[in-house]
Amino acid sequence: MPIKNTRPALLVLADGTYYRGRSFGAAGTTLGEVVFNTGMTGYQEVLTDPSYCGQIVTFTYPELGNTGVNPEDEESDRPQIRGAIARNITNRPSNWRATKSLSEYLKEHDIPGIYGIDTRALTRKIRSSGAMNGAISSVILDPKELLLKVQAAPNMAGLNLVNKVTTQEVYQWSDPTDPHWEFGPKQEGNEAEKLTVVAIDFGIKRNILRRLVSYGCRVVVVPANTSTAEILKHDPDGIFLSNGPGDPAAVREGIETAKALLKEGKPTFGICMGHQILSLALGAETFKLKFGHRGLNQPAGLKEKVEITSQNHGFAVEEESLNAENVEITHFNLNDRTVAGLRHKTLPIFSVQYHPEASPGPHDADYLFENFVKSMQERRS
Repeated sequence: MPIKNTRPALLVLADGTYYRGRSFGAAGTTLGEVVFNTGMTGYQEVLTDPSYCGQIVTFTYPELGNTGVNPEDEESDRPQIRGAIARNITNRPSNWRATKSLSEYLKEHDIPGIYGIDTRALTRKIRSSGAMNGAISSVILDPKELLLKVQAAPNMAGLNLVNKVTTQEVYQWSDPTDPHWEFGPKQEGNEAEKLTVVAIDFGIKRNILRRLVSYGCRVVVVPANTSTAEILKHDPDGIFLSNGPGDPAAVREGIETAKALLKEGKPTFGICMGHQILSLALGAETFKLKFGHRGLNQPAGLKEKVEITSQNHGFAVEEESLNAENVEITHFNLNDRTVAGLRHKTLPIFSVQYHPEASPGPHDADYLFENFVKSMQERRS
């Protein structure tokens, strides 16, 4: 993007560090937790992932916007981030699927961005000091003035953001773009044979729903505050706990619902926040990571088996808080040995901290959906 055609912009972090660059996307001011994502591809999926609600995302890959944006790559119905930070931006995407540029897309949804800053230095700053609140502005260019706004913003720890992203009504997933997404088994079957999965929406990604449907499930998505009784009215073969934003320990209603559903003994699968909420329901504790795991090549595994995974989270389950009598760890994040997966020893319940549905990312862990389906089939028979 030519510098002469853009207005100045300012990024200020909560510790007073600031960076000057140029504006793209919408004009204005935005506040959020500044984090970084190390993926080389998939920026549109990141922008629209509800787990990023409340965050300003630094993209470490130096070129952003090369493939534009298109409706098929959205993981929700709009961008969920508060702001975007990039080294270089292009306004002339080169991809046959592109319908508009990244800058046009963000402007359309009133989301500010800043580019032209040293994203490598910013990432090193976050790694050393930790993720922290920050602000992007193209109208407030005085660092001290913008810092006052940053200091008044709430911290991510203790913040419940699920109500901002969950569905407001029950719906059955149906996606006309499904044929474009198939890379695994497509199990049609008749309606009577399909397994019913109730997905509790803490901020669910569309590709999770696509994967469940591709394995022959009928998926009913319910709001995060749906009662246990209402969930059971759908006579589910299995329960799915979705990803989502914010501090999992603050989602008290979801934790209590998960506790009640565990007593039903139905096959249950949790991803990301769903993994954390399931762990909390089992009596464990969570904690905030220094700068989180956000990227497409995070190794996870146990006993010499490694999966390369897509991850996006800022909190993790405290290993020592897990009840070893009832729960066993199935995966660790091999970069820092945080808990990346678990299962119950006697109940058909398991969860992972990463994203087996990818979008973006590798498909190494897609077998987890198959395991969930097999568990439901065994229970039904």
